[in-house]
Amino acid sequence: MRSSHPGLIPSVVLAALIATPIGFAKAPPASGGTSPENARIEQILAQRAKVNRISAVALSYDGQHLAWIVSHHDKTELMLGAWNGQHAHAVAIPGGCHEEGLRWAPRWNTLAVLTRCKIDPSNTKPIHGAIWTLDLNAGSAPKKVADLEGYASGMQWSRDGKRIAFLYVPGATRLPEATASGNPRVGVIGETDVQVERVASVAAAGGKPEILTPDGLYVYEFRLSPIGNRVAYTAAPPPGDNNWWTAKLYVQEAKPDAAPRIIVDPGTVKGSLHGLQIALPRWSPDAARILFIGGLMSDRGATGGDIYSVPAGGGEPVNLTPDSKVTPSWFRFLAPRSLMVNQIADGKVQVTEYTLQGNTARQTRLWFTVPGYIGDGRAAFGVSVSDNHDTRKIAFSQSGFDAAPEVHSGVLGTQPPPAVTSINAGLKHTWGKAESVEWKSGGFRVQGWLIYPADYDPHKTYPMIVYVHGGPSWANLPNWDSSAAALSEFGYFVLLPNPRGSFGEGEKFAQAIRGQMGYGDLDDILAGVDKVEKIAPIDNNRLGMMGWSYGGFMSMFAPTQTNRFKAVVAGAGLSDWKSYYGENQIDGWMIPFFGASVYADPAAYAKSSAINFITHDHTPALVVVGERDEECPAPQSFEYWHALKTLGVPTTLVVYANQGHHIANHADQADILHRTLDWFGQYLAAK
Repeated sequence: MRSSHPGLIPSVVLAALIATPIGFAKAPPASGGTSPENARIEQILAQRAKVNRISAVALSYDGQHLAWIVSHHDKTELMLGAWNGQHAHAVAIPGGCHEEGLRWAPRWNTLAVLTRCKIDPSNTKPIHGAIWTLDLNAGSAPKKVADLEGYASGMQWSRDGKRIAFLYVPGATRLPEATASGNPRVGVIGETDVQVERVASVAAAGGKPEILTPDGLYVYEFRLSPIGNRVAYTAAPPPGDNNWWTAKLYVQEAKPDAAPRIIVDPGTVKGSLHGLQIALPRWSPDAARILFIGGLMSDRGATGGDIYSVPAGGGEPVNLTPDSKVTPSWFRFLAPRSLMVNQIADGKVQVTEYTLQGNTARQTRLWFTVPGYIGDGRAAFGVSVSDNHDTRKIAFSQSGFDAAPEVHSGVLGTQPPPAVTSINAGLKHTWGKAESVEWKSGGFRVQGWLIYPADYDPHKTYPMIVYVHGGPSWANLPNWDSSAAALSEFGYFVLLPNPRGSFGEGEKFAQAIRGQMGYGDLDDILAGVDKVEKIAPIDNNRLGMMGWSYGGFMSMFAPTQTNRFKAVVAGAGLSDWKSYYGENQIDGWMIPFFGASVYADPAAYAKSSAINFITHDHTPALVVVGERDEECPAPQSFEYWHALKTLGVPTTLVVYANQGHHIANHADQADILHRTLDWFGQYLAAK
């Protein structure tokens, strides 16, 4: 559950604390006072606040120029330099707004820059922004192409460089993401405030945007055809937050009032794609077919599955990568029969090449493996690649457990490109070492990450906290922004498992969670705990669990099935799938996972509801949630807290005012960390 960047991710659980980069600011200690522990927390928060993040990376078509956006708290800075990072300099875009997106023109050294002004937290005032261009050859000042009243993202140039297309929500007053803070639920529900994201286009020379797609379709992703005369897109009827899971693939002429044609409907197709989700439509170079990723996905923006192909004029889609043991999560064409595919495997990201032959796509080269999280700012695991075939270059942002975010750029080869920036060079990690661990469970091979205590002494025993990621269609990957690392600094082992339902082991593994939420995945986690206890000095009587969204659900459900955990922290969780179905604003995601609506098959939902087994739960629980969470509404946390309180189980509920599924307020983020460390310190401390 998480939404686009970036399910129960992305959009039920793509905003797990570990999956979503967050900044920190000082907040009063939850327990008050100036103890050494609180002073240490403040030190950690201060260090986290120094991190500069990279929100976009883009290489020019010829691989000679590199642009990136650095963000820190509420400020952004556009940087331009050579492909190797040399001669980097800041470029000021007029208007005082934030730089949000970058896109180089094909065959021209012109950069399009999308800016967005500060968003009103009340969700009552229209969002404002603009599109600008920078002509590097002319060396001229930034030129405004268009003013935008509404939310824009995902810019693309036409092949001739004369137009810029983009996703646009005219008049938007809130972020079009399910993880954003929802509007107050007052008035006539469901009949007002419907925001529709559509494909728009504007002349690169400047002008007023034209809307290309119909108002009855909410567009999630799109691609212009190679010559720019058609557009392929995934879309569903509004509201967009709820219907991503039933999106279809459409093609239409790239002009206003053109009639769209359905090319793929996962709800009616036969075979492995039936009832699943689709993402990342890509035209073949000859425009004869469209490739996309299809699979069981819990969040918009958290993409993973198999690669499919369908004729651009329609027909039966073909799975090009059946029985894969990895999870393709991003791809692009390098040549008519060659794909660059970035995939999750063994808890890492692999950059590979696949060769197309007939109805198959087979991996023919592993370029390199990245021990961390990568992205280009537009897509998780996306990279920017130049078009010069002889010396093709690649660039992306990267971070890991041992490396703070930096821009990496270089010639595409068998080694990862080096960092070409040093924006976080002064930062050093203070958590313990991290290592990959593997184990067997339920006939599957399962992988996870184990972070050691920062002050590790092999002669001592330590408590351990299991940190469950969001999703469930996601994965724990090395990431500098991992909230789990802070636990290591306070003397905990931290296990970050990737149980069934996660990305990284192929579609069979990802789909093994269907109809079994809280069972096979919990078995995998417990088996991982058993494995780690055999290789590390962990006190089995001091185990904790925590997570956000799907991880919050698991932190509520696990204590009803096992007494191994002595304390939990449940963030934005859900306790009763039956009531949740009617409370949340994205119930569309649940049918692919449970097989039917709650009204058609209530038993499927009841068996995974913590509230139905709550009398077995004796585990102290800290429960935290945003007041205006659309994905995992606050009543789910109230229900769980009320039950434990009635049963005499120690529990605390904290609701953060005006916050959504993603806690955007820095002070609230800091408060959660304070309370989490205080809670585990109280119940997992050495006896």
